[in-house]
Amino acid sequence: MKNIIVSLSVLLLSTMTLTAQQKKAEDIKAIKSLCGCFEIDFDYTETFAKDTNYVKHDDYHATAGAEYAFIVEETEDFISIQHLLIVGGGHIVKHWREDWIYENTDFYEFDSELNWNYKTRKAREVKGTWTQKVYQVDDSPRYEGFATWVHEDGKHTWSSITDGPLPRREYSHRSDYNVLRRGNRLALTSTGWLHEQDNVKIIRTENGDEELVQEKGFNNYKIQEEGKCQAAIDWWKKNEAYWALVRAEWKTLFELKQDISIAQKVDDKMLWEALFGLGTEVAEKTPIDNDAAVKDITAIIQKYALTKS
Repeated sequence: MKNIIVSLSVLLLSTMTLTAQQKKAEDIKAIKSLCGCFEIDFDYTETFAKDTNYVKHDDYHATAGAEYAFIVEETEDFISIQHLLIVGGGHIVKHWREDWIYENTDFYEFDSELNWNYKTRKAREVKGTWTQKVYQVDDSPRYEGFATWVHEDGKHTWSSITDGPLPRREYSHRSDYNVLRRGNRLALTSTGWLHEQDNVKIIRTENGDEELVQEKGFNNYKIQEEGKCQAAIDWWKKNEAYWALVRAEWKTLFELKQDISIAQKVDDKMLWEALFGLGTEVAEKTPIDNDAAVKDITAIIQKYALTKS
């Protein structure tokens, strides 16, 4: 009888392990489906405000003719996807980046202004989950959320709630709130994927959080022929070495596992301006001088990013 029980336990453990591996493989397939050449429609509308005197802002709509998303790094538990935006006349803008990490325990949680607090979670809290770490165009932090991918009835979705800074569409002309609580839901579709959002715009002070208004958002990524993104593919070949060095420098900073504050401007320049300007200079050199580039990148990031234990 004892041998039978042991055999059944071994069989059950083996089955559970196989099921977890199959689930993870399906997760990875879903994450990789976020890659490709896309046309994107961005739509946002403010929906509900507790203050009846609040005047809702106009709806927001924009279309991106082409955005190229592709894997820049990949290991067993890590997938990094870079986005490049193609604007009028074939001009390339290095856009946002997303890192997907399996069962991640290290987080940088947005506080307010340009401050992120380091936090750890226990392994049991993140078991089976994927963390999506979203970065700014200069590879500095933006927001992070974690959840399990769900695969049911032919649908593939991932949902999380996390705080972040003001979105790019508003940060330059709004100051009536300072935190966007993002309800992010990613869903694969027959034509690409959908980023659905149920957001809350929050006023955060030392006395706590006050809700200003809620917002609904839809970013619809529609797959296109890869040739439409050829300009982005060509641009990346010339610039990928430089941005790999930038990512490595940020990784060194993140591995300190300390709170991070980023200066809005230094010498009248924003961080992205300084790093993009250096990137243009570096890309003109073939081959690039890695040592010199690393030294310059480090100097720039250290000017802007302050850490505190």
